[in-house]
Amino acid sequence: MTDHVYKQIELTGSSTQSSDDAVRVAIEKASKTLRNLHWFQVTETRGQIEDGKVAYWQVTLKVGLRIDD
Repeated sequence: MTDHVYKQIELTGSSTQSSDDAVRVAIEKASKTLRNLHWFQVTETRGQIEDGKVAYWQVTLKVGLRIDD
């Protein structure tokens, strides 16, 4: 097994559907311009309320990118 080095970045995804969808949105968008996304950790979940209902979910993630050898 080879040792790996990772860089951490922070992303915030949003969705009108769910917190899980906000995570998916953030990762899918980031993967279009970043390589070697390897893991994520949810660090914060927030939402916006409109007319007494959840209008948006916002989820902040730490994402690990494996540095190329």
